[in-house]
Amino acid sequence: MIRSRTAVLALCSMTVAFLGTGRAADPPANPNPASTTNVSPELAKLKAQLDEQKQLIEQLRTALEAQQKMLDQMAASPRRMMPNLGEVASTTPTLPSAPANAPPAPRPFDAPAPQGPETAAPAPLQIQIGDTTIMPVGFMDATAVWRDKNAGSGIGSNFSSIPFNNTTAGKLGEFRFSPQNSRLGFRVDGNWKGAHFIGYNEFDFLGTSGSNNLGVTNGAFVPRLRLFWVDVRKGQWEILGGQSWSMLTPNRKGISALPGDVFFSQTIDVNYMIGLPWTRQPGVRFLYHPTSQVTLGVSLENPNQYIGGSAGGPAIVLPAALTALAGTQLDNSSNVLVTPNVHPDIIAKIAFDPSSKVHVEIAGIERTFKDWNPATNQYSTKAAGGGSLNANFEVVKNFRLITNNYWSDGGGRYIFGQAPDVVVRANGSISPIHAGGTVDGFEAVVHKNTLLYSYYGGLYVGRNVAIDANGTSLVGYGFRGSANSQNRAVQELTFGLNQTLWKDAKYGALNFMAQYEYLFRNPWFVAANAPKATHDNTVYLNLRYTLPGGAPAIK
Repeated sequence: MIRSRTAVLALCSMTVAFLGTGRAADPPANPNPASTTNVSPELAKLKAQLDEQKQLIEQLRTALEAQQKMLDQMAASPRRMMPNLGEVASTTPTLPSAPANAPPAPRPFDAPAPQGPETAAPAPLQIQIGDTTIMPVGFMDATAVWRDKNAGSGIGSNFSSIPFNNTTAGKLGEFRFSPQNSRLGFRVDGNWKGAHFIGYNEFDFLGTSGSNNLGVTNGAFVPRLRLFWVDVRKGQWEILGGQSWSMLTPNRKGISALPGDVFFSQTIDVNYMIGLPWTRQPGVRFLYHPTSQVTLGVSLENPNQYIGGSAGGPAIVLPAALTALAGTQLDNSSNVLVTPNVHPDIIAKIAFDPSSKVHVEIAGIERTFKDWNPATNQYSTKAAGGGSLNANFEVVKNFRLITNNYWSDGGGRYIFGQAPDVVVRANGSISPIHAGGTVDGFEAVVHKNTLLYSYYGGLYVGRNVAIDANGTSLVGYGFRGSANSQNRAVQELTFGLNQTLWKDAKYGALNFMAQYEYLFRNPWFVAANAPKATHDNTVYLNLRYTLPGGAPAIK
């Protein structure tokens, strides 16, 4: 565009110079006005031509001034940019794109676009300090949720603890408003000695509160750290450290830790989908990019020996002589970061992105558990692990199919804590529990401003039973006589929409969102005359204002 305008200016300048030579050669005016009546026909014709040239010169001067004024305005005004909404505070990238007059910023580590006066200007809501850009990220949510059973879980679903119909909670519904899913944070981009770095921070208001007056006098919801990491890439190598989405969490693109490149569904439910492997935890990851289409990664992440009890997840039954292991050697969600661990969880992943329409990845995890039996002074160590195969395909324009599949032997903690990792036998030895999950569905953008989605999620937890030291009692998970909280399967069907009401590169976007969720679970053991299964219906409505902003181009 700049080259074409420069050519117009040059052509116009040459025309003016050429016509100007004719003007310089004009004959002097006749000093005797009276003699004009005796002008010869040749002189009259020449005079008419000169008058015509003067008019043409004035027109060209006017055009040149207008062109120069337009170019000056373009060079002086900042470029109006709208972010790829997938890069801002966990809003995923299949949301409707930015307006046509405000192209989204390149994703991190893409080849940079050619730089010029238009592309060098910062986007709205950016602070430029030298070669470093600070951009606020976030959105403000007003969420309404209704359930036909009083699960008491706030705006997030406790998938594995749906009340049965023969309980008080199963006979009453619940409704509440909440701003807790609102998120705020910042992103820092910069360059240092040929390397590009990104710092990312994000928190919401879903932290645990010690106040009993949240619904009486003051909704003083507690901020909670979600993400806080720094990523550095130079050439084909990349390293990330801090609290991020686990590398076991499915990606939408590559092995990027940016929220927009991670798959955690489009749902309003802040606990996302049953069957989805995910967590946000501290760790460090190392990535190698042999080509622009392939990424390999290894991460070391926070370990935890988990026996159930978190987020409504079922817990195992320990042998009578080893109940003291709960909360000391094995995490039953009653204590914070006190359990021993042998080494970090080791996760490896390879991702293939042959085009923007296809993403395929394979991941694996290795874990090691260890305990000590105080009665026999014996140690027990057990290795465990799991793997996943995930993919998403744009089968037709704006319609994408998604499948995420995870199976593990001792990896239940990574399915949102909805399955225990291990059971303990009477002699203190450890035995991992089989657990796996899947999330499958589609996402479609309709009429540019409407996103529709639907998913199926499923969780399966295997039975693992042992005999206690007395030779008669059963312990572990899924045994005859176990509590109906020890689930065999939990399943979910959900669908929803995300409608962009308005968006502007300078002022942000306003979205209306709705979701329907149907959950049901089946325990391993059902007592006589007890319900064999339970289910609930949940409806979410949400109004979201997203901050404007755009990541800078990578230099």
